[in-house]
Amino acid sequence: MGPERAPIRIAAYADVHCYDGLRGRLRYELEPANRDADVLVLAGDLTLNGRREEAAVLAEELRGITIPIIGVLGNHDYEMNQDGAIADELRRAGVSILDGGSVVIRLKDRRVGFSGVKGFCGGFGDRLIAPFGEAALKAFVRTGQIETDKLDRSLRLLRDGDPVDCLVAVIHYSPVRDTVVGEPPELWPYLGNSSLSDPIDRHEIDVVFHGHAHYGSRFGRTPGGIPVYNVARPLVHDLVVHQIA
Repeated sequence: MGPERAPIRIAAYADVHCYDGLRGRLRYELEPANRDADVLVLAGDLTLNGRREEAAVLAEELRGITIPIIGVLGNHDYEMNQDGAIADELRRAGVSILDGGSVVIRLKDRRVGFSGVKGFCGGFGDRLIAPFGEAALKAFVRTGQIETDKLDRSLRLLRDGDPVDCLVAVIHYSPVRDTVVGEPPELWPYLGNSSLSDPIDRHEIDVVFHGHAHYGSRFGRTPGGIPVYNVARPLVHDLVVHQIA
């Protein structure tokens, strides 16, 4: 038998809702990633009100991070229609912001593929909202389908391209009902969309990180058994570090 491989350590956080009042505080919360992890994942709602200036504060807070950073935007980051500027601000700080795209990073002796989308609302399982009736409702459902299609294409490209040893999905909205339990049931359709689980299971990825459900549950699994972590800051309070053996 060969030597045992060191695990890949992924630090994950979401819903930092950065604004000027968090200057200095987020740096303190995020810097342990340098010691405890090989890569940092930020799963959306990176700003409080979707302003470029808030992203600039976060970019400054991230200056001390020396490991790779992967991120997606969340619904808050779209509030002022400055999502492009927010993404650009964070990319200049070295963050790989994904929106249907992917990135492959060599961590230790392995190639780890990261796929990221925002995701969308829609509900879960047999309560998933159907595209029937008014045009507005059909457009709402279609938005969720587009996000699922983007995730599927991204994961397929990673699987069909140069071989990767591990696959990680970063999403803002939840792909499973398990991790929204704890929120008022009336809100569940607005906290995630179980269609996102289909490509996750089909491509047999290793782990999923999401946010958005501030008062949900920390852990769940897709129907295919893939582990899903809700890493919303108001829920977990500290970085979540997951290991892939």
